Amino acid sequence: MTDQLTKIILQATQAKAITKTTQIQQLWSGYGQIMRCQLQGGLIQSVVVKHVQLPKESNHPRGWNTNLSHERKLKSYHVEMNWYNGLAKQCNDACRVPKTYHLTDQTHEMLMVMEDLNEAGFPVRKSTASMSEIKVCLRWLAHFHAKFMGVKAGQLWETGTYWHLATRPDELAAMQDQSLKAAAFQIDQTLGNAKFQTLVHGDAKLANFCFSQKGDEVAGVDFQYIGGGCGMKDVAYFLSSCLHEDDLTHCESDLLNYYFDHLKQALNKYNQPVDFKEIQKEWGHLYNYAWADFYRFLDGWSPGHWKMNDYCKTIKNMVLIDLS
Repeated sequence: MTDQLTKIILQATQAKAITKTTQIQQLWSGYGQIMRCQLQGGLIQSVVVKHVQLPKESNHPRGWNTNLSHERKLKSYHVEMNWYNGLAKQCNDACRVPKTYHLTDQTHEMLMVMEDLNEAGFPVRKSTASMSEIKVCLRWLAHFHAKFMGVKAGQLWETGTYWHLATRPDELAAMQDQSLKAAAFQIDQTLGNAKFQTLVHGDAKLANFCFSQKGDEVAGVDFQYIGGGCGMKDVAYFLSSCLHEDDLTHCESDLLNYYFDHLKQALNKYNQPVDFKEIQKEWGHLYNYAWADFYRFLDGWSPGHWKMNDYCKTIKNMVLIDLS
């Protein structure tokens, strides 16, 4: 914690002193860290600080150390800053995100001083989730997608998600599934040409949701890959993060119905001038395409990944048949 960093945090929060600093986690590939700072003498007790410092050498956990990988991660942090500086302010309690107290965006260093969601009533992190907790996250996604239905990405990713095809040529080249590889552009185009577009979180895994003590409310974090897209990308990816193939097979219909029920309610709440039945028909069809798109990424990035299970393979094959 440098004197300059301390000064910025104290000015942003009107606190008198930082009494304790604890590292929450290192950022992916050594790009900095996330810290919790306990404060004294101000209006708030603590903040979370995301400090991005570009490394001299990247250390990707799976060996993808390329200039393209570096540029993608660098852009992702600028995108996250743009998100918090702009559209994030439109979120509400139904799609809760942390408030921001300070943002510094420089070429090789970025700083985000944000609300501590632990203090705000969301202190619980989950590595596994019950069905009711999964539905709480799906409700958050439904409100998020409804809130930003038709909104242009602007300074965010034109197409959201960290596995988007245009940003993953190396993984495409490394694919083993040749049939899926041949269909990759068509799958991407089908999702991109959807009539109904929203903003997608882009990395909506279980680990990026902070739960209330009772588990009945959540807040979302980590918006590095937020951008335009079909909401099914978030839904499919989220379910992949917390359910194995048997549960996916048995619970798919119930969970999708739950999501769409809350999407309908949220679209009405935000007075969105769209036909819900059309959205449900289009996005319901594109759910399989979202899975196939993510499967394409996994096949090139980490062949044999545990998420490439029979459920996912079956859906991928259905999409290939649909395209043929």
